[in-house]
Amino acid sequence: MAESTLLAPNPETPPAQAKPKWYRRPWIVPLFVIVGLFVAARLPAYLTFDTGDSLVQLQDAFPETHYLMLSGHILFGSIAIITCSMQVWPWLRQHHPKVHRISGRVYVFAGVLPSGLFALVVSIVSVIGPDGKIGNVLLTLLWFGTTAAGVVAARRRRFQEHRRWMIRSFALCTSIVVNRVWFAIIMVVLLPFQDSYYGGDMDQLIDDSAVASIWMSWIVNLMIAQWWLDRKPRRAKRPATKVAVGA
Repeated sequence: MAESTLLAPNPETPPAQAKPKWYRRPWIVPLFVIVGLFVAARLPAYLTFDTGDSLVQLQDAFPETHYLMLSGHILFGSIAIITCSMQVWPWLRQHHPKVHRISGRVYVFAGVLPSGLFALVVSIVSVIGPDGKIGNVLLTLLWFGTTAAGVVAARRRRFQEHRRWMIRSFALCTSIVVNRVWFAIIMVVLLPFQDSYYGGDMDQLIDDSAVASIWMSWIVNLMIAQWWLDRKPRRAKRPATKVAVGA
């Protein structure tokens, strides 16, 4: 019989696809812009050593001490959120692994560790209610835990595991940014109930919005991070080649 040709998968491993350029990842630039604006808006108020510049309500019993602890948390937290954004930048990790390692150490030891310790104290002494304090303390403990797990995985050279834990750490670190977004959304949702449910008490409405935004910010961020980690990547189509099949 005559020889025929069929399309069959190429048995050889397809050539590796070129990595996209840094500017082809649409989330990189917005991430750094948002982080930069957030730090620029928050940090200056805690570098003046003036309690009147605080953006949150201070404890009446010890306002100066409360303000100093907040300043430490914001200062080291700014280092954390900037270096954390660098850590999730694929181009930096692939082309400058040494910078990635150094910024990772800065993130852990000059960011997460001191900022988290200040955050624990600030959460406990804050003027917000117990439900808000619990939410902030849990956030801080999870931030410590995910970061520590990422460090241990890296030291054991389990880099895929390290990447997964650090994505969760990034989600918790950036929850402070989306906290403001959730607060605005919840305020808009609750405002129609100011006169009915809250009896005109605007302060209570604001307190409830603040507590809800604390919990929503890190829970939703973690859920998105886990979805990202569990998603199934698209399989690249292998090129087909013609092979001869004889009868």
